[in-house]
Amino acid sequence: MFGKIARIIGIVLLGLTAVITLLGGIGTTCVALNAANYEGMEAIAQYQWLYIFYVLSGIGLGVLGIWVAVALVRGKPHAYRNALIVLAGGLLIGGLHMVTSRALRGSSMPKDFIVYVTALTLIIFLLFRIPGIWKRINLEGHDDHVTGLGASAALIVGGIATLTVQFWAGPTHMINSINYANVWQAQLTIFGWLTVLLGGAVLGWFVLREGERSLLAQTFQISPDKI
Repeated sequence: MFGKIARIIGIVLLGLTAVITLLGGIGTTCVALNAANYEGMEAIAQYQWLYIFYVLSGIGLGVLGIWVAVALVRGKPHAYRNALIVLAGGLLIGGLHMVTSRALRGSSMPKDFIVYVTALTLIIFLLFRIPGIWKRINLEGHDDHVTGLGASAALIVGGIATLTVQFWAGPTHMINSINYANVWQAQLTIFGWLTVLLGGAVLGWFVLREGERSLLAQTFQISPDKI
């Protein structure tokens, strides 16, 4: 049971990290392209090329993170290794982004939050490699329980993060009384709700499937794991 729970937590954390990294990359676009138009961001305009790199790397790492999370759910080979690579890359580039923003505009939020979540997820994944835990968690093996619960939980948490981006990123995106974290409200709301609903559908499918397996197991007096 510990192994299943730990694996689900890892999948959820990786999925959450990937989503907020992706949102962070997308959210940096405005400043990267038009820094001179925003009060307090003028210094960034001189380093436009660097912030465009942050945008592209954030989007790229976010997409890769989602891909790796799916691979972990499915128990694909090298998924754990790829997760470490993506997380380490996110921590490195995110840390550089933090340092740059603090030097140029005196603040790096909400990038700090994204970097801290990335660091936490990376630490958790490194702890998974402890021999006693690694053997029980079976990250690169297929597990129907993890597939259903892990995928649904990751989708729901990722959807909630998307739906609430204007709240957790809003305080640091207020310029001239405009919440720029809420600029793409319609698109993010649609995507967020679709993700939450998909997660709910996956969870519903898992519950129904487990119910059917239990019924068949009772009928034929065999272990549910063999169905």
